[in-house]
Amino acid sequence: MGTGTAQSVKVTVYGAYGHTGRFVVAELRDRGFVPILAGRDAGKLRALAASAPGLEVRPASIDDPASLDRALTGAAAVINCAGPFALTAAPVIEAALRAGIPYVDVAAEIEANVDTFTHFAGRARAAGAVIVPAMAFYGGLGDLLTTAAMGDWTTADEATVAYGLSGWHPTPGTRIAGTVSRERRSGRRVRYTNGRLEYHDTEPTLLKWPFPDPMGPREVIGDFTMADVVTIPSHLSIPEVRTHMTTEAAGDLSAPDTPAPTATDETGRSDQTFLVEAVVRSGHTDRRAVATGQDIYAVTAPLAVEATDRILTGRTHATGVASAGQIFDAADFLRALAPHITFEPLGRGRVEGA
Repeated sequence: MGTGTAQSVKVTVYGAYGHTGRFVVAELRDRGFVPILAGRDAGKLRALAASAPGLEVRPASIDDPASLDRALTGAAAVINCAGPFALTAAPVIEAALRAGIPYVDVAAEIEANVDTFTHFAGRARAAGAVIVPAMAFYGGLGDLLTTAAMGDWTTADEATVAYGLSGWHPTPGTRIAGTVSRERRSGRRVRYTNGRLEYHDTEPTLLKWPFPDPMGPREVIGDFTMADVVTIPSHLSIPEVRTHMTTEAAGDLSAPDTPAPTATDETGRSDQTFLVEAVVRSGHTDRRAVATGQDIYAVTAPLAVEATDRILTGRTHATGVASAGQIFDAADFLRALAPHITFEPLGRGRVEGA
């Protein structure tokens, strides 16, 4: 991976000391970029800088636009890793627009991503700016897989992204973001059906999903809705978009005593593994694509950094607010993520019972 163009290019990482932010900082450095460490807590920034000598620290608060402007000065792009994004996305996007630089975030919050599309699409397009929300495991990867699976189809009847996680040890940031999202929708559930987001109180259903090897069939919670219901329909003509989650992972997330991730290798990754399958159906035919890898938080870093690299080198299909599948060549992007992610386009098949 990498194009050689990153040498000495500065990228501000807002929320650099968070769990995902640290992976993003490390990935930027591995690819020759120079991260600028930014965030709300000056002490945590200094502690991170002590373990990564030579990096500049720029404390900045979302309620202090001048501090955000200073954090972005001289940067070619900004990657926002600081949740909850319901609070941080808009102020950091505003700062990126003032600085005239691209903005990428790793938001998994459905409502925060809707806000970004709703409030900034027109302004960003008019300015020729690039804003890519949800450039992460949730929202970004599923969108790339779905777009790659679509191939030459321009429409489909239905898209499903099934998350096969071995387990899910949520970070404190994940728990806070989940709380914010639940409060914003008053505890209701959300789904994308009939071409729109719909809030409801229907209890989730348990399904058996035929994951390919090595995972095999697993029980999943149907309509365990993730940010893909925002990113996929933002550019693909698919009226029904669903996401499912293995019951083990959903149980880990809902249990209040599930610990945060524990590093099991020198890069800081946990031993969590994942298999994500995207299926698009048109009539009686479906097309599939699969990605496998390790640690959903760690793998967000190559997703966000590859996106930043492609934006800065002009390998994009759109301006304005755009999801991963719209702005990038999805299949090429997924192949470029090796060895972090293994990508397999599985072609087409007949829908069972058709």
